[in-house]
Amino acid sequence: MSAVALSHDHLYILFNLVAKDFKVRYRNMSLGILWSLVNPIVMMVVLTFVFTVLFEQARKNFPLFLLLGLLPYNFFSLGWSTGTSSIINNAPLIKRVPFWRELLPISVVLGNALHYVIQMVLLLGAVLWFTGFNLQWVWIPFLIVLQVVFVCGLSLISASLDVYYRDVRYVVESTNLVLFWLCPVFYGMVDVDPSIRWIYELNPVSAVIYVMRRICLQALPPPVMTLAKIALVSFATLALGAYTFRRLKKDFADHL
Repeated sequence: MSAVALSHDHLYILFNLVAKDFKVRYRNMSLGILWSLVNPIVMMVVLTFVFTVLFEQARKNFPLFLLLGLLPYNFFSLGWSTGTSSIINNAPLIKRVPFWRELLPISVVLGNALHYVIQMVLLLGAVLWFTGFNLQWVWIPFLIVLQVVFVCGLSLISASLDVYYRDVRYVVESTNLVLFWLCPVFYGMVDVDPSIRWIYELNPVSAVIYVMRRICLQALPPPVMTLAKIALVSFATLALGAYTFRRLKKDFADHL
């Protein structure tokens, strides 16, 4: 089989895996895709109440500020956790059908990315209504792609390790819980102590939230160094994930 044909086969499998995930997720649901907005909106309402009523957070457009943190974080959290369990959840498929195993965690992440994009489009509609359009929006697709690359890399690592150590998924869940408070979801990067802010900028999730808010709420371009850090960490994580998965996948069938 030629390299081109093999590439077409990979894309065909990947497309069908993503489509299957999308259809199964909203099967027999009355609101369909709108359910993807329910969780972030509920969280927005609760956290807005807590930080504007109970703690009197005085920040302009706080609900938009909050959603611009929640949506990137929710994609990261859900994409990584479901990507981690993707190999175990598809054990029968792996045992019966020969195909590129990397497609399973990648397809799960891309499925979540599809929901993320839909949510962001709707959120940008709200941003347009309250703050208006600005040319810096052209950076948003680039930021989403970098975040997808980062989550794919993490998922390749954790999914391959989860086959051998089944408690990896619980480590991921605990890490996601901790990162919810460590990432600037309901507070801003300016609230982080300057001495540790560089650590936040090395975390693509925190950095993407910071840049998204800068673009949408301040109409300012992304800092070049911050973009460079996001890209460097994201592609380095993807390279490490691809290497780890390739080394471990040969014995998957024996441990499933």
